[in-house]
Amino acid sequence: MDWLTRLGGNADSVRVGLFVDGPNVLRDEFDVDLDEIRETAEAKGPLSLTRLYLNEHAPPGLIQAAEARGFEVVTTSGDVDVRLSVDATEAAVSGAIDVLAIVSRDTDFKPVIELAARNGLGTFAIAPGEYGNSDALRNAAQDAVTLE
Repeated sequence: MDWLTRLGGNADSVRVGLFVDGPNVLRDEFDVDLDEIRETAEAKGPLSLTRLYLNEHAPPGLIQAAEARGFEVVTTSGDVDVRLSVDATEAAVSGAIDVLAIVSRDTDFKPVIELAARNGLGTFAIAPGEYGNSDALRNAAQDAVTLE
C-alpha cells in the first residue's frame, strides 16, 4: 500500500519529514538556500519534521540561521549520516510521517529510502545541485529534484 492509499487518497493530510545532511549539502560549491530546501519539500505536503543535521564544528551563525527558518538543528560529535539515518528510519517505521524527504548527495541514505518505500511511505530525494546528484538516491526515491 502506498502513502496516498493509506491516507484514503487525501493528499491534504500528508505529513512530510524533511531530513537535511548539512555537511554534504551546505557547501560553498552548491550555494544552497535553506528556504529553498523547505519550499521544495513543502511541495509534497506540510512539514511535520524539519531537521538539519550538523557536526559539532558547525558555526553558531549557521545554527541560528537554520533555527530562524524553522529547522530543528541536530548536532552530533559522531557521524552525521548515522544519526540522520537512525532518525529518518525511526520516523518512517513509527508512522510519524507519510513522505520521507532526504536532502543529500550521499548514497548512504539509499537503504533508508528503500525501507521507507517498503513501509508504504512516499520518498523524495533532493540533491543540492547538478554536481551533487546521487544516481543511487534519485533512482531509489519515488520522486527526485535537483536544486539550482
